[in-house]
Amino acid sequence: MPHILLIALCALALSGSALAGPAQAQTPAPPAAAPSAPALPDWEQLDPARRDALIAPVRERWNSDPQARERMLRHAERWQQMTPEQRQRARQGVKRWEDMPPERRREARELFQQMRDMPEAEREALRERWKSMSADERERWLEARRSGPPQH
Repeated sequence: MPHILLIALCALALSGSALAGPAQAQTPAPPAAAPSAPALPDWEQLDPARRDALIAPVRERWNSDPQARERMLRHAERWQQMTPEQRQRARQGVKRWEDMPPERRREARELFQQMRDMPEAEREALRERWKSMSADERERWLEARRSGPPQH
């Protein structure tokens, strides 16, 4: 989930409107804290040292990788435009990816590469076909595309 946190922090750091509006309208409510833990304040009530500690990882990534800045900014802008439900689905997707075994990640990357240049109708047909394939069929499908020109 660190990627989502970095995206959220980047969105906050790079968007003045995110700091001006109420936090409830921007993000879903955080899970209830343990009864013994005091509630943390809204962003506006954080002291500068705490704000800096939260933004420091984003600042470090921004400064250390100039080629990634455009991508980081696009991600932050997309995050700001997401509804709370879309943000929750994004967090769940990151969690699913992090929990995925390496072999499944490899398959997902390869499938994505195959699908990225397909017309939408072909992508949808492949998604439906992929769901019905066995693990062996999927591996054969991927292997056929690794060794030759892209096929749909």
